Amino acid sequence: MKKLYVIVLVIFSQFIFSQTDPRIYEIIEAVSTKRIESDIRTLANFGTRNTFSDTISNKRGIGAARRWIKSEFEKVSKECSNCLDVFYQKDFVTTNDGERVPKDTWIVNVVAVQKGTKNSNRYVIMTGDIDSRNSDPIDFTKDAPGANDNASGMAGTIEAARVLSKYKFDYNIVYLGLSGEEQGLFGGKGFAEYAKKQGWDIIGVLNNDMIGNIEGVDGVIDNRTFRIFSEPTPITESERNRNNRRFYGGEVDGNSRQLARYIHKLTTTYMPEMNPMLVYRLDRFGRGGHHRPFNDLGFAGIRIMEAHENYNRQHQDLRVENGIKYGDVIEGVNFEYANKLTAVNAITLASLAWATPEPKNVRIGGIVEPNTKLRWEKPNDENIIGYKIYWRLTTSPQWEFSRFVGDVDNFELKGIVIDNYYFGVASVSKSGHESVVVFPNDIIRTTFKRK
Repeated sequence: MKKLYVIVLVIFSQFIFSQTDPRIYEIIEAVSTKRIESDIRTLANFGTRNTFSDTISNKRGIGAARRWIKSEFEKVSKECSNCLDVFYQKDFVTTNDGERVPKDTWIVNVVAVQKGTKNSNRYVIMTGDIDSRNSDPIDFTKDAPGANDNASGMAGTIEAARVLSKYKFDYNIVYLGLSGEEQGLFGGKGFAEYAKKQGWDIIGVLNNDMIGNIEGVDGVIDNRTFRIFSEPTPITESERNRNNRRFYGGEVDGNSRQLARYIHKLTTTYMPEMNPMLVYRLDRFGRGGHHRPFNDLGFAGIRIMEAHENYNRQHQDLRVENGIKYGDVIEGVNFEYANKLTAVNAITLASLAWATPEPKNVRIGGIVEPNTKLRWEKPNDENIIGYKIYWRLTTSPQWEFSRFVGDVDNFELKGIVIDNYYFGVASVSKSGHESVVVFPNDIIRTTFKRK
């Protein structure tokens, strides 16, 4: 009888993991292009959202914009029986904090936290930037509508809150409007430090910065491809881990890179019409975004954005020169594309918030042996049905092979030689959602002769 039970469990498990979750398709369908367009227009119509612009007016400036964003989150919360905790988080900056700070001011972020059912300190975060700029980052008087940069990302964040507030999740989701991005990533820095002080266990940060343009300055038009930027390994890693990589590998297997791979896999599974592009770089060449302050503290964080930028519409005064229109205006935003990238974020937030915690202290062994061994510590979570081992060729950007191994804390892959592949382990929930893959952080100590 016990043997029959095991066979049934294995068959059931394989069935679960070969299927998709219908709720994810519902989330994709629920994202509204009409609402996203309306929100982008509202944000652009504040004239300028420069960090140092008017904070008193209800029609113009960053003060009006952040109050409107907060009111939208509060509307969402009211409709879901106060499921969101909405508040401001702020830090003070002075002219001593950089050349792009023309006057002392408060950097005010707008936060909406959807509490999970487990009363846990695990959080997954989606961000958009509130602020905008024109050609001069400290010109806070002239128009800077910032329709794509970054009303698109902020509108997507609000829309994700509207859609996901209809569901219950095990873990917490944060919808976050950040300020001060154009002046030095001040909003992200302040909130990352806030989260660390609160003891948050951040699963991942999805920074959305420009998700609405499909027409590149090079003339390419592409409404399917988008980029996922991620750093290779955490800047906060220990010297020991850095030294170990010389012998064990893992140069592109930090927590942010695993998060990027997770988004790529989820998108190709549920939104095959889209073309996610992994970019093995923290951000665009020599440039930065609001995921970086989270990375600076060791948190997993990536940037999602359009594939083809139009520099005539970025950081430009509104003008026409030699027949070319400059400025970040509504006409440069493709709302259907913004819808798609919002959906990518929403399903990632949902999947991670429904997933179980990742295995801890993953170790690997098999030096000068024909098989590869993996061991890990099980998280304390009753929804874990088992674990999945992933491996890939060392030159492959994505996990290529996998095997569900059941509810165990170790496994030996027979015939798989450790020298030829990289390995990782993910936990799997009863609903089939997986955690982010965890790369081994230590080896299983065995006696062997080095050759």
